Order: sequence, then C-alpha cells, then structure tokens
Amino acid sequence: MTSSEAVVVHYRLHADFAVRFPWLRHALGPRSGLELDADGLRVRLGPWLVSTPLNNIAGAEVSGPYSPLRGLGVRLSLADRGLTFGTTTKGGVCLRFHEPVAGIDPWGLIRHPGLTVTVSEPDLVADAINRVVAQA
Repeated sequence: MTSSEAVVVHYRLHADFAVRFPWLRHALGPRSGLELDADGLRVRLGPWLVSTPLNNIAGAEVSGPYSPLRGLGVRLSLADRGLTFGTTTKGGVCLRFHEPVAGIDPWGLIRHPGLTVTVSEPDLVADAINRVVAQA
C-alpha cells in the first residue's frame, strides 16, 4: 500500500435502549437508540439527540447500577453538566468527549462533557465503541 492509499474501516453499531415496558418503547419512538458508524455517534431518546464525530469520542465505560432518581429519564448533572438518557436502573455506558456536546436543550447552549446511556448489553457496547475509537 502506498502512502496515498487510505485505509477504510467499515463498521456500524446500533444499540437499543434497555426498556422493560412496551408502552415506554412505543412512547420513545422507533428511532431511539445509539448508532455509531463512520459518520460519527448519534444517540436519540425520544425528541433528544446527541451527535458528534468519531474524533470527539474520548472513550466509553460501563457504569451503574443507578438509583431511580438518577438513572431514569433525561437528566442533567449539576455537578459536571453530564447528560443521562436513562430507561433502566440496571446500568449503562458512560461516554466521554474531548469537546463537550449539545443535547439537553434545543439551542445547544448547555454543553455536556459526557453522556450516560442505558443501552442493552452495556459491556458489548462500551467495548465496541472503545475499539472503534482506538482505530479512528
């Protein structure tokens, strides 16, 4: 391979939120979930969306379990401005960003250094994200 040839890595990850109640899954809509591909990361929970390019993801780690007051719903941490998209108290994945991202407000005035998402199979999702980020 010459220096002018680019290495193209193809990947696509889609992780659904861990939701116990069918009515809640219906209320969140079919597009809710975490998606990671060559275009970047997109996490949607109902009307809320966080989107960022791959080179802004610093890493991912499994976290939890959470208390019901801290783990359910869309929540802003007053301590560090971190954002949570929570649908279960069992656990999830904490994503860290190099540069804070918009998410909780529609104008992007509040920026978040991290996002916690309660996806199904958090161990696999965190591992996949860390592998992709290491290659990017």
